[in-house]
Amino acid sequence: MSDGPPDPRGPRLRELGLRIGELDAGPSDSIADVGVRVGHVTVWRDEPDPPDGRGVARTGLTALVPPELPLPAGMAVLNGAGELTGSHEIREWGLLETPVYLTSTHAVGRVYDGAIELAVRDDPLVGVEEFVIPVVGECDDGWLSDARTVHVERGEVASAVDGATGWPFAEGAVGAGTGMSCLGWKGGIGSASRVADGHTVGVLVLANFGSARQLVVAGVPVGRLLPGDAHRPAAGSCIAVVATDAPLSPGSLERLARRAGLGLARTGSVAHHGSGEIFMAFATRRGAEVAGRQLDPLFAAAVDATEEAVLNAIWAAPDVEGREGRVERGLPHDAVLELLREHRAL
Repeated sequence: MSDGPPDPRGPRLRELGLRIGELDAGPSDSIADVGVRVGHVTVWRDEPDPPDGRGVARTGLTALVPPELPLPAGMAVLNGAGELTGSHEIREWGLLETPVYLTSTHAVGRVYDGAIELAVRDDPLVGVEEFVIPVVGECDDGWLSDARTVHVERGEVASAVDGATGWPFAEGAVGAGTGMSCLGWKGGIGSASRVADGHTVGVLVLANFGSARQLVVAGVPVGRLLPGDAHRPAAGSCIAVVATDAPLSPGSLERLARRAGLGLARTGSVAHHGSGEIFMAFATRRGAEVAGRQLDPLFAAAVDATEEAVLNAIWAAPDVEGREGRVERGLPHDAVLELLREHRAL
């Protein structure tokens, strides 16, 4: 096995000439374009199986830190085989009160505990006069990472938040995305943005869904044209976080979050029975609310940015070897670029 996590691959698809949709991207083509900072903690170790050791870890934690809190928020579920803590509060109050944390399925409780500790550290009223319900989303990375051990530590939640930055931040097999797989290839963290009618929509995904034959890149059925890996069922999950600087109500944010499902569909997702597609959206600016037909450009922006965010996750991710010698391959760049040229997508 490798000595440590490999570097993300680049350059990004947009830098190579790929254009998803007709809208322009923001300056960084990421969720950072609306002021959201992103921090990762990657846990990568090779130890004997439990009980002699902690096993192979290919996992981690990603924190999304909005420019301020609380903020108006909404959420939507396409297929509910997954978890997002705090979702009931978002539905009830229409507010996001903590950073958004992404991790592996069995680490949700550990990250939740760490998020409480961080909230107490930063606000002396928490636990005395106030309470928080941290927002923690998960996908299952048990194909590559030994899930018998919870590898993420509580203190690493503060490390992810304190180390969060604007663009550039790493994509692919990093943080919560370290052990994830997507559409038959290595998946993980990806982000993108779009500008529509003077407002920006940014998306970050934890991509861990689908099978190889389903992969579509800019309308090209890449999955059917490349040799794929059908080593396991097409199931997993995807958490999509949508952020915008458009002033939206919680109801409109729920509608915006729902559009992430259309972006996933463009990449090949059909939201399989065992896959959890859970989306949330929040607005970083208040003011006269954008509503009604004025939402249409933002809907288009969310769809395009989600599609590109998934592709960025797959594109950045390298080969990763995990437990029991299993290897999830990175998407072959040269072969995909050739297919895109042949189909005039570049």
